Amino acid sequence: MLASIALVGLATPGLTAPAPPNPTDGQIGAAQAEQATAAAEVGRIAGLVAVAEAQLERVGIEAEAAGTAYMIAEEAFLQAEAMAEQRAAELQAAAAAVSVAEARIAQFSRDSYMNGSTISRTAALLSSEGPGELIQRAALLDYVAVNEVDVLGQLQFAKVTQTNADSSARAARDEMAAAEETAQAAKAQADAQLTAQQGVYAEVAAQRAAHEVDLKAAQIRVLELQGARNAYQQWTAQKQAEEAAAAAAAEASARKVAEAAAAARSNRPSNAGSGGSSGYTAPFSGRVTSCFGARWGTSHNGLDVASPIGTPLYAPISGTVQRAGPATGFGLAVYLLGDDGAVYVYGHINDYFVRAGDRVVAGEQIAEVGNRGNSTGPHVHFEVHPNGAMYSGASNPAAWLNARGISVGACGG
Repeated sequence: MLASIALVGLATPGLTAPAPPNPTDGQIGAAQAEQATAAAEVGRIAGLVAVAEAQLERVGIEAEAAGTAYMIAEEAFLQAEAMAEQRAAELQAAAAAVSVAEARIAQFSRDSYMNGSTISRTAALLSSEGPGELIQRAALLDYVAVNEVDVLGQLQFAKVTQTNADSSARAARDEMAAAEETAQAAKAQADAQLTAQQGVYAEVAAQRAAHEVDLKAAQIRVLELQGARNAYQQWTAQKQAEEAAAAAAAEASARKVAEAAAAARSNRPSNAGSGGSSGYTAPFSGRVTSCFGARWGTSHNGLDVASPIGTPLYAPISGTVQRAGPATGFGLAVYLLGDDGAVYVYGHINDYFVRAGDRVVAGEQIAEVGNRGNSTGPHVHFEVHPNGAMYSGASNPAAWLNARGISVGACGG
Protein backbone atom coordinates (compact mmCIF):
# COMPACT_ATOMS: atom_id res chain seq x y z
CA MET A 1 0.00 0.00 0.00
CA LEU A 2 2.85 2.36 0.76
CA ALA A 3 4.31 1.81 -2.68
CA SER A 4 1.04 2.59 -4.41
CA ILE A 5 0.58 5.70 -2.29
CA ALA A 6 4.07 6.83 -3.16
CA LEU A 7 3.44 6.38 -6.88
CA VAL A 8 0.16 8.25 -6.79
CA GLY A 9 1.62 11.08 -4.73
CA LEU A 10 4.69 11.56 -6.95
CA ALA A 11 4.83 15.04 -8.55
CA THR A 12 6.63 16.06 -11.74
CA PRO A 13 8.97 18.92 -10.93
CA GLY A 14 8.98 22.03 -13.09
CA LEU A 15 12.03 23.17 -14.97
CA THR A 16 12.91 25.73 -12.31
CA ALA A 17 12.15 23.43 -9.33
CA PRO A 18 15.13 22.31 -7.30
CA ALA A 19 16.12 18.67 -7.62
CA PRO A 20 14.71 16.41 -4.88
CA PRO A 21 17.05 14.67 -2.48
CA ASN A 22 18.68 11.49 -3.80
CA PRO A 23 19.28 9.20 -0.84
CA THR A 24 21.62 6.23 -1.12
CA ASP A 25 20.44 2.61 -1.16
CA GLY A 26 21.85 2.17 2.32
CA GLN A 27 19.79 5.04 3.71
CA ILE A 28 16.61 3.71 2.12
CA GLY A 29 17.36 0.16 3.32
CA ALA A 30 17.93 1.33 6.91
CA ALA A 31 14.69 3.34 6.88
CA GLN A 32 12.77 0.35 5.49
CA ALA A 33 14.22 -1.93 8.18
CA GLU A 34 13.19 0.57 10.85
CA GLN A 35 9.69 0.65 9.39
CA ALA A 36 9.46 -3.17 9.30
CA THR A 37 10.55 -3.40 12.94
CA ALA A 38 7.94 -0.83 14.00
CA ALA A 39 5.25 -2.60 11.96
CA ALA A 40 6.10 -5.95 13.58
CA GLU A 41 5.87 -4.44 17.04
CA VAL A 42 2.53 -2.82 16.23
CA GLY A 43 1.26 -6.18 14.97
CA ARG A 44 2.38 -7.92 18.16
CA ILE A 45 0.72 -5.31 20.39
CA ALA A 46 -2.41 -5.41 18.22
CA GLY A 47 -2.72 -9.12 19.04
CA LEU A 48 -2.51 -8.35 22.74
CA VAL A 49 -5.12 -5.63 22.34
CA ALA A 50 -7.48 -8.05 20.56
CA VAL A 51 -7.14 -10.57 23.40
CA ALA A 52 -7.66 -7.86 26.04
CA GLU A 53 -10.67 -6.51 24.16
CA ALA A 54 -12.27 -9.98 23.99
CA GLN A 55 -11.67 -10.47 27.71
CA LEU A 56 -13.15 -7.03 28.38
CA GLU A 57 -16.29 -7.90 26.43
CA ARG A 58 -16.59 -11.21 28.33
CA VAL A 59 -16.34 -9.70 31.80
CA GLY A 60 -18.64 -6.87 30.73
CA ILE A 61 -21.34 -9.36 29.75
CA GLU A 62 -20.75 -11.33 32.96
CA ALA A 63 -21.11 -8.11 34.98
CA GLU A 64 -24.39 -7.35 33.21
CA ALA A 65 -25.67 -10.87 33.95
CA ALA A 66 -24.65 -10.57 37.60
CA GLY A 67 -26.42 -7.22 37.84
CA THR A 68 -29.64 -8.70 36.41
CA ALA A 69 -29.42 -11.68 38.80
CA TYR A 70 -29.02 -9.27 41.73
CA MET A 71 -32.10 -7.30 40.65
CA ILE A 72 -34.14 -10.54 40.44
CA ALA A 73 -32.97 -11.63 43.92
CA GLU A 74 -33.69 -8.18 45.32
CA GLU A 75 -37.24 -8.23 43.93
CA ALA A 76 -37.85 -11.75 45.31
CA PHE A 77 -36.68 -10.61 48.75
CA LEU A 78 -39.04 -7.63 48.72
CA GLN A 79 -41.96 -9.90 47.79
CA ALA A 80 -41.08 -12.38 50.57
CA GLU A 81 -40.76 -9.55 53.08
CA ALA A 82 -44.18 -8.18 52.09
CA MET A 83 -45.69 -11.66 52.51
CA ALA A 84 -44.12 -12.00 55.97
CA GLU A 85 -45.58 -8.65 57.01
CA GLN A 86 -49.01 -9.68 55.71
CA ARG A 87 -48.87 -12.95 57.66
CA ALA A 88 -47.89 -11.06 60.81
CA ALA A 89 -50.89 -8.74 60.42
CA GLU A 90 -53.22 -11.70 59.90
CA LEU A 91 -51.79 -13.38 62.98
CA GLN A 92 -52.40 -10.25 65.04
CA ALA A 93 -56.04 -10.08 63.80
CA ALA A 94 -56.58 -13.76 64.72
CA ALA A 95 -55.15 -13.18 68.19
CA ALA A 96 -57.48 -10.20 68.67
CA ALA A 97 -60.50 -12.29 67.70
CA VAL A 98 -59.53 -15.01 70.19
CA SER A 99 -59.16 -12.37 72.92
CA VAL A 100 -62.68 -11.05 72.24
CA ALA A 101 -64.19 -14.53 72.45
CA GLU A 102 -62.27 -15.28 75.65
CA ALA A 103 -63.51 -12.05 77.20
CA ARG A 104 -67.11 -12.92 76.43
CA ILE A 105 -66.84 -16.37 77.99
CA ALA A 106 -65.02 -14.90 81.02
CA GLN A 107 -67.89 -12.47 81.54
CA PHE A 108 -70.40 -15.28 81.38
CA SER A 109 -68.35 -17.31 83.88
CA ARG A 110 -68.24 -14.28 86.20
CA ASP A 111 -72.02 -13.86 85.96
CA SER A 112 -72.45 -17.54 86.72
CA TYR A 113 -70.16 -17.28 89.75
CA MET A 114 -72.00 -14.22 91.08
CA ASN A 115 -75.24 -16.19 90.91
CA GLY A 116 -73.74 -19.27 92.55
CA SER A 117 -70.83 -21.47 91.57
CA THR A 118 -73.05 -24.50 90.92
CA ILE A 119 -75.69 -22.66 88.93
CA SER A 120 -77.29 -24.80 86.28
CA ARG A 121 -79.10 -23.77 83.16
CA THR A 122 -82.45 -24.56 84.79
CA ALA A 123 -81.55 -22.67 88.00
CA ALA A 124 -80.36 -19.66 86.03
CA LEU A 125 -83.64 -19.53 84.19
CA LEU A 126 -85.84 -20.15 87.27
CA SER A 127 -84.06 -17.45 89.24
CA SER A 128 -85.15 -14.86 86.73
CA GLU A 129 -87.29 -12.13 88.26
CA GLY A 130 -89.48 -11.70 85.23
CA PRO A 131 -90.12 -12.72 81.63
CA GLY A 132 -87.71 -10.13 80.26
CA GLU A 133 -84.78 -11.36 82.35
CA LEU A 134 -85.74 -14.97 81.59
CA ILE A 135 -85.52 -14.34 77.83
CA GLN A 136 -82.24 -12.45 78.24
CA ARG A 137 -80.60 -15.23 80.26
CA ALA A 138 -81.82 -17.93 77.92
CA ALA A 139 -80.44 -16.04 74.97
CA LEU A 140 -77.06 -15.60 76.68
CA LEU A 141 -76.84 -19.30 77.58
CA ASP A 142 -77.79 -20.35 74.06
CA TYR A 143 -75.27 -17.93 72.51
CA VAL A 144 -72.42 -19.20 74.68
CA ALA A 145 -73.30 -22.85 74.23
CA VAL A 146 -73.89 -22.70 70.49
CA ASN A 147 -71.48 -20.00 69.31
CA GLU A 148 -68.81 -18.74 71.65
CA VAL A 149 -67.25 -22.05 72.66
CA ASP A 150 -67.19 -23.32 69.07
CA VAL A 151 -65.95 -19.99 67.77
CA LEU A 152 -63.21 -19.91 70.38
CA GLY A 153 -62.04 -23.36 69.34
CA GLN A 154 -62.07 -22.41 65.67
CA LEU A 155 -60.18 -19.18 66.34
CA GLN A 156 -57.58 -20.96 68.41
CA PHE A 157 -57.10 -23.48 65.59
CA ALA A 158 -56.87 -20.59 63.10
CA LYS A 159 -54.34 -18.89 65.33
CA VAL A 160 -52.12 -22.01 65.35
CA THR A 161 -52.45 -22.32 61.55
CA GLN A 162 -51.68 -18.64 61.06
CA THR A 163 -48.67 -18.91 63.37
CA ASN A 164 -47.28 -21.72 61.19
CA ALA A 165 -47.93 -19.65 58.03
CA ASP A 166 -46.21 -16.65 59.61
CA SER A 167 -43.20 -18.81 60.50
CA SER A 168 -43.01 -20.15 56.93
CA ALA A 169 -43.26 -16.63 55.49
CA ARG A 170 -40.47 -15.37 57.73
CA ALA A 171 -38.31 -18.36 56.81
CA ALA A 172 -38.89 -17.63 53.12
CA ARG A 173 -37.96 -14.00 53.70
CA ASP A 174 -34.71 -15.03 55.42
CA GLU A 175 -33.94 -17.42 52.56
CA MET A 176 -34.53 -14.67 49.98
CA ALA A 177 -32.35 -12.29 52.01
CA ALA A 178 -29.51 -14.83 51.88
CA ALA A 179 -30.00 -15.23 48.12
CA GLU A 180 -29.91 -11.45 47.68
CA GLU A 181 -26.68 -11.24 49.67
CA THR A 182 -25.11 -13.99 47.54
CA ALA A 183 -26.18 -12.25 44.32
CA GLN A 184 -24.81 -8.94 45.56
CA ALA A 185 -21.45 -10.56 46.35
CA ALA A 186 -21.36 -12.11 42.86
CA LYS A 187 -22.12 -8.73 41.33
CA ALA A 188 -19.34 -7.07 43.33
CA GLN A 189 -16.87 -9.73 42.17
CA ALA A 190 -17.95 -9.31 38.52
CA ASP A 191 -17.62 -5.52 38.78
CA ALA A 192 -14.12 -5.91 40.26
CA GLN A 193 -13.09 -8.20 37.39
CA LEU A 194 -14.45 -5.68 34.90
CA THR A 195 -12.49 -2.85 36.50
CA ALA A 196 -9.28 -4.91 36.47
CA GLN A 197 -9.75 -5.91 32.82
CA GLN A 198 -10.44 -2.31 31.86
CA GLY A 199 -7.05 -1.44 33.35
CA VAL A 200 -5.34 -4.21 31.34
CA TYR A 201 -7.04 -3.07 28.16
CA ALA A 202 -6.09 0.57 28.75
CA GLU A 203 -2.46 -0.41 29.30
CA VAL A 204 -2.04 -2.44 26.11
CA ALA A 205 -4.05 0.12 24.14
CA ALA A 206 -1.62 2.82 25.31
CA GLN A 207 1.31 0.64 24.25
CA ARG A 208 -0.25 0.14 20.83
CA ALA A 209 -0.78 3.88 20.46
CA ALA A 210 2.85 4.56 21.31
CA HIS A 211 4.15 2.00 18.80
CA GLU A 212 1.73 3.26 16.15
CA VAL A 213 3.31 6.68 16.57
CA ASP A 214 6.75 5.11 16.00
CA LEU A 215 5.48 3.22 12.97
CA LYS A 216 3.93 6.31 11.48
CA ALA A 217 7.22 8.18 11.95
CA ALA A 218 9.14 5.38 10.21
CA GLN A 219 6.66 5.31 7.33
CA ILE A 220 6.96 9.04 6.88
CA ARG A 221 10.76 8.73 6.88
CA VAL A 222 10.65 6.08 4.13
CA LEU A 223 8.34 8.21 2.04
CA GLU A 224 10.58 11.23 2.48
CA LEU A 225 13.68 9.28 1.45
CA GLN A 226 11.87 7.94 -1.60
CA GLY A 227 11.12 11.48 -2.68
CA ALA A 228 7.31 11.19 -2.12
CA ARG A 229 7.03 14.41 -0.15
CA ASN A 230 3.32 14.66 -0.82
CA ALA A 231 2.52 10.99 -0.12
CA TYR A 232 1.85 11.46 3.60
CA GLN A 233 -0.42 14.44 2.91
CA GLN A 234 -2.34 12.33 0.40
CA TRP A 235 -2.55 9.50 2.91
CA THR A 236 -3.89 11.94 5.52
CA ALA A 237 -6.40 13.32 3.02
CA GLN A 238 -7.51 9.78 2.20
CA LYS A 239 -8.00 8.97 5.88
CA GLN A 240 -9.97 12.16 6.36
CA ALA A 241 -12.11 11.30 3.34
CA GLU A 242 -12.76 7.84 4.77
CA GLU A 243 -13.71 9.31 8.13
CA ALA A 244 -15.93 11.88 6.43
CA ALA A 245 -17.59 9.14 4.39
CA ALA A 246 -18.14 7.03 7.50
CA ALA A 247 -19.56 10.05 9.34
CA ALA A 248 -21.82 10.82 6.38
CA ALA A 249 -23.01 7.21 6.30
CA ALA A 250 -23.71 7.29 10.03
CA GLU A 251 -25.54 10.60 9.66
CA ALA A 252 -27.59 9.20 6.78
CA SER A 253 -28.47 6.11 8.83
CA ALA A 254 -29.55 8.23 11.79
CA ARG A 255 -31.54 10.50 9.47
CA LYS A 256 -33.34 7.52 7.95
CA VAL A 257 -34.22 6.19 11.40
CA ALA A 258 -35.43 9.65 12.48
CA GLU A 259 -37.54 9.97 9.33
CA ALA A 260 -39.04 6.52 9.91
CA ALA A 261 -39.76 7.46 13.52
CA ALA A 262 -41.42 10.71 12.46
CA ALA A 263 -43.50 8.84 9.89
CA ALA A 264 -44.59 6.32 12.53
CA ARG A 265 -45.58 9.13 14.91
CA SER A 266 -47.75 10.78 12.26
CA ASN A 267 -49.14 7.44 10.98
CA ARG A 268 -47.68 8.09 7.54
CA PRO A 269 -46.00 5.39 5.40
CA SER A 270 -42.22 5.66 5.74
CA ASN A 271 -40.03 6.15 2.68
CA ALA A 272 -36.84 6.13 4.74
CA GLY A 273 -36.21 2.41 4.37
CA SER A 274 -35.38 1.77 8.04
CA GLY A 275 -38.90 1.07 9.30
CA GLY A 276 -41.39 -1.71 8.60
CA SER A 277 -44.95 -1.83 7.30
CA SER A 278 -46.35 -3.60 10.41
CA GLY A 279 -46.59 -0.63 12.81
CA TYR A 280 -42.99 -0.94 14.00
CA THR A 281 -40.11 1.52 13.57
CA ALA A 282 -36.35 1.23 14.09
CA PRO A 283 -35.44 1.79 17.78
CA PHE A 284 -31.79 2.71 17.17
CA SER A 285 -29.12 3.47 14.56
CA GLY A 286 -25.46 2.49 14.52
CA ARG A 287 -23.15 -0.49 14.14
CA VAL A 288 -23.92 -3.84 15.83
CA THR A 289 -20.83 -4.83 17.84
CA SER A 290 -22.14 -7.81 19.83
CA CYS A 291 -24.96 -10.23 19.02
CA PHE A 292 -27.45 -12.11 21.19
CA GLY A 293 -26.44 -15.52 22.55
CA ALA A 294 -24.47 -17.59 25.03
CA ARG A 295 -20.74 -17.07 25.54
CA TRP A 296 -18.16 -17.68 28.26
CA GLY A 297 -20.64 -19.67 30.33
CA THR A 298 -23.34 -16.97 30.49
CA SER A 299 -25.91 -15.34 28.23
CA HIS A 300 -25.72 -12.02 26.42
CA ASN A 301 -29.42 -11.20 26.39
CA GLY A 302 -29.41 -8.45 23.79
CA LEU A 303 -27.71 -6.55 20.99
CA ASP A 304 -24.90 -4.05 21.55
CA VAL A 305 -25.17 -1.22 19.00
CA ALA A 306 -22.36 1.36 18.90
CA SER A 307 -23.33 4.99 18.27
CA PRO A 308 -22.07 8.38 19.45
CA ILE A 309 -23.29 9.56 22.83
CA GLY A 310 -26.56 11.44 22.39
CA THR A 311 -27.79 9.42 19.39
CA PRO A 312 -31.64 9.24 19.69
CA LEU A 313 -33.36 6.01 20.79
CA TYR A 314 -36.98 5.50 19.76
CA ALA A 315 -39.96 3.39 20.84
CA PRO A 316 -40.27 0.55 18.26
CA ILE A 317 -44.02 0.37 18.93
CA SER A 318 -46.57 2.23 21.01
CA GLY A 319 -46.67 1.18 24.65
CA THR A 320 -46.30 2.09 28.32
CA VAL A 321 -43.06 2.81 30.19
CA GLN A 322 -42.60 0.23 32.97
CA ARG A 323 -39.40 1.63 34.44
CA ALA A 324 -36.95 4.44 33.70
CA GLY A 325 -33.88 5.38 35.71
CA PRO A 326 -30.92 3.77 37.52
CA ALA A 327 -30.44 0.05 36.85
CA THR A 328 -27.71 -2.20 38.24
CA GLY A 329 -25.11 -2.99 35.56
CA PHE A 330 -26.76 -0.72 32.97
CA GLY A 331 -26.20 2.57 34.79
CA LEU A 332 -29.43 3.99 33.39
CA ALA A 333 -32.09 2.00 31.56
CA VAL A 334 -35.63 2.25 30.16
CA TYR A 335 -38.08 -0.68 30.15
CA LEU A 336 -41.00 -0.26 27.69
CA LEU A 337 -44.03 -2.60 27.60
CA GLY A 338 -45.22 -2.51 23.99
CA ASP A 339 -48.83 -2.92 22.91
CA ASP A 340 -47.70 -6.20 21.34
CA GLY A 341 -47.06 -7.59 24.87
CA ALA A 342 -43.25 -7.54 24.61
CA VAL A 343 -40.90 -5.64 26.95
CA TYR A 344 -38.11 -3.64 25.25
CA VAL A 345 -35.01 -2.77 27.28
CA TYR A 346 -32.53 0.05 26.56
CA GLY A 347 -29.37 -0.13 28.73
CA HIS A 348 -26.25 2.05 29.24
CA ILE A 349 -28.20 5.13 28.09
CA ASN A 350 -26.92 8.65 28.69
CA ASP A 351 -30.31 10.17 29.47
CA TYR A 352 -34.04 9.34 29.24
CA PHE A 353 -37.08 11.49 28.52
CA VAL A 354 -39.92 9.39 29.95
CA ARG A 355 -41.12 8.21 33.35
CA ALA A 356 -42.74 5.01 34.60
CA GLY A 357 -46.39 5.00 33.57
CA ASP A 358 -45.91 7.31 30.57
CA ARG A 359 -47.72 6.39 27.38
CA VAL A 360 -45.54 6.65 24.23
CA VAL A 361 -46.19 6.15 20.52
CA ALA A 362 -44.11 4.30 17.95
CA GLY A 363 -41.21 6.44 16.80
CA GLU A 364 -41.22 8.71 19.86
CA GLN A 365 -37.74 9.43 21.26
CA ILE A 366 -37.53 7.99 24.77
CA ALA A 367 -33.76 8.08 25.47
CA GLU A 368 -30.30 8.65 23.98
CA VAL A 369 -27.19 6.51 23.59
CA GLY A 370 -24.68 6.69 26.45
CA ASN A 371 -21.73 4.98 28.11
CA ARG A 372 -22.98 4.39 31.65
CA GLY A 373 -22.77 1.34 33.92
CA ASN A 374 -20.68 -1.68 32.94
CA SER A 375 -19.96 -0.31 29.47
CA THR A 376 -16.85 -0.60 27.30
CA GLY A 377 -17.72 2.31 24.99
CA PRO A 378 -20.64 4.44 23.76
CA HIS A 379 -23.46 2.07 22.79
CA VAL A 380 -26.97 0.89 23.61
CA HIS A 381 -27.71 -2.58 24.95
CA PHE A 382 -31.12 -3.50 23.45
CA GLU A 383 -33.23 -6.45 24.64
CA VAL A 384 -36.64 -7.92 23.71
CA HIS A 385 -38.73 -9.98 26.18
CA PRO A 386 -41.73 -11.34 24.19
CA ASN A 387 -43.36 -12.85 27.33
CA GLY A 388 -43.78 -9.42 28.92
CA ALA A 389 -41.36 -10.04 31.83
CA MET A 390 -38.81 -7.29 32.51
CA TYR A 391 -35.95 -9.56 33.62
CA SER A 392 -36.51 -12.96 32.01
CA GLY A 393 -37.49 -14.61 28.74
CA ALA A 394 -35.16 -12.60 26.50
CA SER A 395 -35.29 -13.37 22.76
CA ASN A 396 -32.95 -12.50 19.86
CA PRO A 397 -33.71 -8.80 19.18
CA ALA A 398 -32.28 -8.95 15.64
CA ALA A 399 -34.53 -11.84 14.62
CA TRP A 400 -37.48 -10.13 16.32
CA LEU A 401 -36.93 -6.83 14.47
CA ASN A 402 -36.09 -8.49 11.13
CA ALA A 403 -39.38 -10.41 11.29
CA ARG A 404 -41.19 -7.08 11.68
CA GLY A 405 -39.60 -5.38 8.71
CA ILE A 406 -36.73 -3.63 10.53
CA SER A 407 -33.40 -4.79 9.07
CA VAL A 408 -30.68 -5.24 11.70
CA GLY A 409 -28.18 -7.34 9.78
CA ALA A 410 -25.90 -10.27 10.56
CA CYS A 411 -27.30 -11.10 14.02
CA GLY A 412 -30.72 -12.11 12.75
CA GLY A 413 -30.31 -15.79 13.66
